[in-house]
Amino acid sequence: MSQENNFGKGILIGFLTGGAVGAVLGLLFAPKSGKELRAEIRTKSDEYLDEADRYVAEAKDKAIHLINEGKKRSEKLVEDAKVKSEQLLKDAEKVFYDARSKSNEYIKTGKETVDQKREQLKSAIKAGVDAYKETKKSSE
Repeated sequence: MSQENNFGKGILIGFLTGGAVGAVLGLLFAPKSGKELRAEIRTKSDEYLDEADRYVAEAKDKAIHLINEGKKRSEKLVEDAKVKSEQLLKDAEKVFYDARSKSNEYIKTGKETVDQKREQLKSAIKAGVDAYKETKKSSE
């Protein structure tokens, strides 16, 4: 945008300078009296000032339009980022709850397995103790 701004300024300066120089040269080489020459210079300078004012007004309108357009785009980007961040948060919460649910399932399954193995181990120990007692009674 800086280059466009500098380019616009350069065109304006070149336009005004070229017009002024051309007008002055045209007036100076025209066969007229001093009074007529001064009046024509005044008229031409007024015309160039009016043109410069119109150009500045157009440039100002374009700048305002560009600023407003940039504002709209930045607001849209902010809104899009907000929506995406909210969606990411929702997705992260879902992943968290899914992981928590699965880990609870694994813990429950693991606990049930441990309880089963403990019962099997108790039964095996009791069977071993009973067998030992039985063997000891029969050997006596």
